[in-house]
Amino acid sequence: MLFNLRTLLNKAALRNGHNFVVRNFRCGQPLQNKVQLKGRDLLTLKDFTGEEIKYMLWLSADLKLRIKHKGEYLPLLQGKSLGMIFEKRSTRTRLSTETGFALLGGHPCFLTTQDIHLGVNESLTDTARVLSSMTDAVLARVYKQSDLDILAKEASIPIINGLSDLYHPIQILADYLTLQEHYGSLKGLTLSWIGDGNNILHSIMMSAAKFGMHLQAATPKGYEPDPSVTKLAEQYAKENGTKMSLTHDPLEAARGGNVLITDTWISMGQEEEKKKRLQAFQGYQVTMKTAKVAASDWTFLHCLPRKPEEVDDEVFYSPRSLVFPEAENRKWTIMATWSPMFRRF
Repeated sequence: MLFNLRTLLNKAALRNGHNFVVRNFRCGQPLQNKVQLKGRDLLTLKDFTGEEIKYMLWLSADLKLRIKHKGEYLPLLQGKSLGMIFEKRSTRTRLSTETGFALLGGHPCFLTTQDIHLGVNESLTDTARVLSSMTDAVLARVYKQSDLDILAKEASIPIINGLSDLYHPIQILADYLTLQEHYGSLKGLTLSWIGDGNNILHSIMMSAAKFGMHLQAATPKGYEPDPSVTKLAEQYAKENGTKMSLTHDPLEAARGGNVLITDTWISMGQEEEKKKRLQAFQGYQVTMKTAKVAASDWTFLHCLPRKPEEVDDEVFYSPRSLVFPEAENRKWTIMATWSPMFRRF
């Protein structure tokens, strides 16, 4: 039996009186009548409104409850295929994508650099057109955001950013679902970023204010976020009445923060900079000393894999650490990014 996603969501909403609860996560009334995601690319959260991102989180929680906790079988993507382009290796992105797509009845096709060389053996334009004829969507984990932009321009199917040098939107969706589950609401939270001005921070900057969240970010000198991203994030903060501050002092960024967040200091492709980066990031390790200046209800996030110099064991393995629920939620949130796009059942 094939299922229509809109019908399933409407029935779920009616059963719950238009309110849906997972632990402390109250999603509210489904927004599918206001949100149109069908066929759209997910290259950066900059391209999505707060209501559209909220809808993806609502859907993520709905799928998690019904599949994981109720044991329902929902082949929403039966007969569909997903091309997975991985220029960079990944545990969580690959596993969440393959298992999630298969759980919804679809067939994921994994392509490494041994199978496909973007722009080398074949132009990006030609690759996009070939993949469009054989798959229903593509998730690409690449070095350059510009490659994703070309793929999206030339393809006739949705392109999903699995990670690039500039953004990592699917990670941030998992982070927000994790915080929704823990705090019950995102509005009013203060996010304290301590680390590199990288793709994770950029994605937070493109979305936090849309939920009414404040951002305090500390990066070493020379490792600040991209100026164009910062300019737009400042605009979002102004429009949504939130606060955003950038500093070079980790304790200043952590002060009063509800969520302490860090990431790897050395991303794939930056191995030659290891010695220089380790020196530049001295004093940026998240410890209980950092947590002492945070809010009393502080929690900790890290997208993994983690190195001890980024966060010590006391924080990483503490009850305040949400890193493993965060990792699991990669699966439920990536599933939600496809489902609104595939409504032709």
